[in-house]
Amino acid sequence: MVKLKKFGIVRTSVLVFAAMLTGITAGCTKKEDIDISKQKKYSNISLSWWGTDARNQYTLDAVQTFENLHPNIKVETKYSDWTGYEKRMDIEVASATEADVMQINYAWINKYSDTVQKFYDINELSDIVDLSQFSDDILEYGMEDGKLEAIPIALNAMTPYYNKTVFDSYNLEIPKTIQDLYKAAEVMSKDGVYPLSCANKGLWFLCVSLEEAKSGKHIYDDSNNIKFDEENLSDVIKYGVDLVENKVVPDLSSYDKNNISTGVYAGALMWISDGDNSFANAKENGYDIVIGDYLYDEDIKKTEWYVKPATMYAISANTEYPEESAMLLDFLLNSKEMAEKQGIEKGIPVSKKADEILKEENLLQGIQYDAYKKLDENMDIVTKVSPYFENSDIIQSFYDCVNKVLYTDYTTEQASKDLMEVLKRESK
Repeated sequence: MVKLKKFGIVRTSVLVFAAMLTGITAGCTKKEDIDISKQKKYSNISLSWWGTDARNQYTLDAVQTFENLHPNIKVETKYSDWTGYEKRMDIEVASATEADVMQINYAWINKYSDTVQKFYDINELSDIVDLSQFSDDILEYGMEDGKLEAIPIALNAMTPYYNKTVFDSYNLEIPKTIQDLYKAAEVMSKDGVYPLSCANKGLWFLCVSLEEAKSGKHIYDDSNNIKFDEENLSDVIKYGVDLVENKVVPDLSSYDKNNISTGVYAGALMWISDGDNSFANAKENGYDIVIGDYLYDEDIKKTEWYVKPATMYAISANTEYPEESAMLLDFLLNSKEMAEKQGIEKGIPVSKKADEILKEENLLQGIQYDAYKKLDENMDIVTKVSPYFENSDIIQSFYDCVNKVLYTDYTTEQASKDLMEVLKRESK
């Protein structure tokens, strides 16, 4: 039942009549037939997300459609680009002023569930949110302490994208192994060209994957306990230093995304969901962009790679309107209107209904879809990543450690101690 806000003194007879009416209609009302207008005048809820101008526009259009379908629900929208979004979320969650429905990062489930304000258990709203559209494996990503705190929008994996035109110009095959990248760097570096580039989390993911394959253990176990020791972290830092020193990847401080479109970066390790947007200009410049294999060390002959939710939706535990928020959440995940507007901009949707709609509309295509097919073909070898793996403080510490070893007299052993301290602090 929709929770009613207090509007003052209400006559008992009215309440009795409302209760009788609810009892009469409850047995024959489906979730899609819920009519908020019969229960209150207006429900004001809010929705927050981050993204590009294109994402902002189609989401605003979708919200307008939702409001047209439910004229008694008003949705306040709060959005920005990625920069500063997490910091704003930190403040809002701490002050219990977060949006009713919010786009969140996978790592935030653990981060914010440690606070007083937790996410709403969506299982309690399953009469409104159609959870049957998601497999148990997909919903497991949003489970915390037995509660469904978020639902993935799509799956994501770090993916090697290559400019085949540039590799062809050097008579080089598309890399399959780390050794292939080093060989390509020997040829390309004289022209200031890098065979691979890594922004944000890419280098961290790659270096940890190489160490996991070599050591035979994961950085975190299934319960998110740290399994790496300082020696493992020292090796992770060494991988990063070596890749930069040998010009396989550009210096961490000089990364420029614009170099992807000009061919200065002949490859890029980035999320599936970033593919089409990141390579649009490169395609316009006549470059042929292809998907590469997940990288591994040919001496080890084992690939360790990761899968995670691209982004997720959650409902605030502080919402005054859980049912209306659930209606919006279901619309965002499962409706035809949202699926058509969003397409694959946030990744290939994991909602069965949304996926079917995109297939019917012939919208599952492009390099981003090619990257998703690569993931789908390799689901037997990829590992569900720990939410702590994307912790921004851990990744920043890794970058700082690599830079200290590269540009000061800091040793990898000293740097690994620093990184372990941050890992322990942030993985509680």
